Amino acid sequence: MNAAAQSVLPVPALTGQVIDQTGTLDTAQIAQLEATLATLERDKGAQLVVLMVPTTVPEDIASYANRVGNAWKIGRDGVGDGVILLVALKDRRVRIEVAKTLEGAIPDIAARHIIDEAIKPRFRAGDFAGGITAAVDQLNARIRGEALPPLWPSKHRQPVQWVFLTSSGSWQPRMHSCPSSLFLPVRHSVASGVPCLLAQ
Repeated sequence: MNAAAQSVLPVPALTGQVIDQTGTLDTAQIAQLEATLATLERDKGAQLVVLMVPTTVPEDIASYANRVGNAWKIGRDGVGDGVILLVALKDRRVRIEVAKTLEGAIPDIAARHIIDEAIKPRFRAGDFAGGITAAVDQLNARIRGEALPPLWPSKHRQPVQWVFLTSSGSWQPRMHSCPSSLFLPVRHSVASGVPCLLAQ
């Protein structure tokens, strides 16, 4: 069966703030990450979700992340303060997807720095929990430094629609991505303006 004929990977149910479909993280590691993310949401309202999947094949990580964002609609309604940290373990690819309101806190250069400095070295050493934790810590700090709209009463909290204006003027998600191998040298994708890890 060729890639075009394969069924796309289903979007998992949003059952928590850390969803590991690879079995990489143990219970204590998941609990520690979820405690950090729950505190961030309680304090700032912003939502950060970690998703680990074995692969996104036959889709690239960008297409899959787009479907996940549209399905989950994390963040506050009308605010757009959500972030998804997506790891495709067997593909050796990672993506940080940022909703509109948080683009000032997590611009392209910051996402690239987090991937290069927090995630890549630890993943190369086999420390996947450490890489994710370091990335979450940096994303957490950046979100906390951003002036966000005040918290709403819990009864008014609703998911955000993951659509926002791109430079082309169409209403499509803007994403921070490193869609190639985490273990290869870094170059920049001139067409997209997004840092990518590409084979030389």
